[in-house]
Amino acid sequence: MARCYRGAIVLDDATYARLLSLRTGLRRFLRWSEQQARAAGLTPAQHQLLLAIRGHADRRGPTVGEIADYLLLRHHSVVGLIDRADAAGLVRRARDAEDHRLVRLRLTADGEHRLEALSALHLQELERLALELPGAWEGLGPLQRPHGLAGPPPGESRAER
Repeated sequence: MARCYRGAIVLDDATYARLLSLRTGLRRFLRWSEQQARAAGLTPAQHQLLLAIRGHADRRGPTVGEIADYLLLRHHSVVGLIDRADAAGLVRRARDAEDHRLVRLRLTADGEHRLEALSALHLQELERLALELPGAWEGLGPLQRPHGLAGPPPGESRAER
């Protein structure tokens, strides 16, 4: 658990062990996910692209800019990823009906099928992990000072501590 000492947050050994366990578990899940994507004939980036398109709330499909935001990539990097996914028959582009400057993305039947199979595997793995790490998040929320603000007291930098 954390305690306050001279205005600084001090974490105990058990908190560091939980942080390590959580971070290791997340990295293992990501590695497992990448392996599953490759086994399905996709790159991990293509899998993320398909999920970003299918998970987008707007029925018209996401724009290239929205995909860049989801994937934390630059616009030109996403365009290259979309080009390769389009050439592989996984996605298709369509001009927005109302604003022809916008390009919207949709999954093809093949892209939809591959994503559905991968997503089912991912949900099973997440259920398994939830049983394996039931308390992984417990006690790891944001640390709050008595004022309700996280971080150093006003006027004090982290370097001053």
